[in-house]
Amino acid sequence: MLTRPLGRTGIEVPLLGLGTVKFGRRHGLKYRRPFELPTDAQIADLLARAQSLGVNLLDTAPAYGSSEERLGEAIAGKRSDWLLCTKAGESFDGSVSRYDFRETTVMSSVERSLRRLRTDRLDIALLHSDGRDVPQIEAAGAFRALRRLQREGVVGAVGFSGKGAGDSAAALPISDALMCSVNARCREAVPVVAEAQERGVGVLVKKPLASGFEPVSTLAATARLAGVSSVILGTLNADHLAAAAAAVGCSRARHALPDDRGNRDA
Repeated sequence: MLTRPLGRTGIEVPLLGLGTVKFGRRHGLKYRRPFELPTDAQIADLLARAQSLGVNLLDTAPAYGSSEERLGEAIAGKRSDWLLCTKAGESFDGSVSRYDFRETTVMSSVERSLRRLRTDRLDIALLHSDGRDVPQIEAAGAFRALRRLQREGVVGAVGFSGKGAGDSAAALPISDALMCSVNARCREAVPVVAEAQERGVGVLVKKPLASGFEPVSTLAATARLAGVSSVILGTLNADHLAAAAAAVGCSRARHALPDDRGNRDA
C-alpha cells in the first residue's frame, strides 16, 4: 500500500484506511443500505484482508457503539501491526449522541478508549465535532486535554473531525490532523485540504463514497488531491475493501475488480 505523511507529525499512513463504525453501531447513521453488525469471525477476516492489502490504519470512536471494544479484542497481541485513530467529545447511548468538550471529560474519554482498545497509546486522537463554533470547543478545554495527553506520550497526532468545511478551516491552526468529508458530490472542503498541505496539517478523508451513494471508482480522484494523507473507507466487505485499494493504486490489489455494485459503503 502506498503511504503518505500525516502532515508534519512524523506518522506515515496508508493511502487507504478502514473505518469501523459498522463494527459496533447500526442506528442513527445515513448509509445507503441497512446492515447487520458483523460477527467476531467476520471482523477477524476483514482485518486479515486489510493487513494483506497494507491497510493498517483503523478509525474508530466512542460514538461508534461497541467498535472500540471489538477492535481491542480483535487486535489483542498485534497492536504494533496497526495505526489507531479514535475520537473524543461525542458519546452514543444507543439512541442519541451527546457532546461534551470539557477538559476533564475529554481526558476521561481517551482513558476509556485506551482501555477498550487494550493499548497504552493512540496514534491519532481527534475531537468529534457537533458543529458548534471551534472557539467554543477550544474554550471548553478539549484541545488543551489532547495536547496534555500528547506531551505525556499517550497520543501521537491530535486534531479535529469537523461537520463542515467551515469548522475544519477554523480548526486548522490548532490541529496536527483534520478529518473532513470529501467525495464526488461534496467538494466544499477541497480548499481546506489545500491549505492544510501548506500548513503541514495531515488530512484524513471521511465519507469518500458519500455514505454509499458513489461508486468506488470515484476514490481515485479524492486520493489524488494534494494534501490528502489517507482516505477512510467504512466497509464490512473484504472484496469492496480490495476494490477500493485497487482504485487508489495499491499494487497488492491491482487484480481486485472495482465493480462494487451492491457493496457500496462509506
